[in-house]
Amino acid sequence: MIAVHFGAGNIGRGFIGALLSGAGYEVYFADINKEVIDALNEKGKYEVRLASDENESFIVSGVKGINSNENAEEIIAKIAEADLITTAVGPNILKFVAKTIALGLKEKKTEANVIACENMIGGTDHLKSEIFKHLNEEEQHSISEWIGFPNSAVDRIVPIQENADILSVSVEPFFEWVIEQSKVKGSMPSIQGVTYVDDLIPYIERKLFTVNTGHAVTAYAGYQKGLATVKEAIEDAEVRSLVEGALSETSTLLVKEYGFDEGEHLNYVKKIIARFENKHISDEVTRVGRSPKRKLGFDDRLVAPARRLLEKGITPDDLAAGIAAGLKYDFDKDEEAVEIQQLIQEKGISGALQEVSQLPENHPLIGLVEEKYHKL
Repeated sequence: MIAVHFGAGNIGRGFIGALLSGAGYEVYFADINKEVIDALNEKGKYEVRLASDENESFIVSGVKGINSNENAEEIIAKIAEADLITTAVGPNILKFVAKTIALGLKEKKTEANVIACENMIGGTDHLKSEIFKHLNEEEQHSISEWIGFPNSAVDRIVPIQENADILSVSVEPFFEWVIEQSKVKGSMPSIQGVTYVDDLIPYIERKLFTVNTGHAVTAYAGYQKGLATVKEAIEDAEVRSLVEGALSETSTLLVKEYGFDEGEHLNYVKKIIARFENKHISDEVTRVGRSPKRKLGFDDRLVAPARRLLEKGITPDDLAAGIAAGLKYDFDKDEEAVEIQQLIQEKGISGALQEVSQLPENHPLIGLVEEKYHKL
């Protein structure tokens, strides 16, 4: 079996590529980084270390590299042979790899699947739309018969790192890769750690409203107390209480809306909080909290669950406190944080939140957040 994976960075090598190699794929990494590609071709393997006290590691073998800048034709030919094409390049880069994928898919005569493994909702749908821009109507129809485009949800923290070996990579032990079964063409082999589901949305929102919500509340509350890292923040009793409260609120929403088993979901939440405690992957609160305007968006990790709970008649006190901490996040090296502080000066707490979160005037969440803001 052959897999072509776009993106030979730490996520590509330490997460997706490692799982595919472990499932028996011959993995070809496509990337513009000449040094990494040359090293992959020279060694054909690399080490993955698990960021934990046990410091376990394993070798990923059967891998090769193709330079995207210099050898596009080789990538196209390999896609024509491939059983699976995956990406981990970042949402903004998908449009740049789409043409090469389109040209390779035009040459295919057998079933295959294309999966975007990106930190975005509907990543493969977006990639497919970019691919189809390079195909005429007949080609689009033909490729749709042969090629599956399942969306996926991925979750694994890769800490900031510097390694003597350019290919060696450190990743957290926890990972999750969920794939939309209904859009898969043909049969997919069993890949350790991959879960196939008919409806991906519950799992996307479970991650968004647990991992991302918890991370954001930890960062913003920790910043207010002058704590530097996520680990320091989650070990502070007040911060931890707020994070646990916020995740209890999002748990209520997720269990009610999607029917997750309450006990299993509680165990999932405990695993997520344990990840924040991992000293080997601890990040600065200012990096985790960056871009607060986006994180305070209408459909994002804090405002979305809070307003949906209010619609169910449940008051999200701890989420509101987390939102208030996000509004008070005034890190001067974060452009969005500076913009929010300017908005607060010009329009007050309520006006700033309404603009940033696109909430309707007099929405009950606005008053609740303002109340919490003045208590911080």
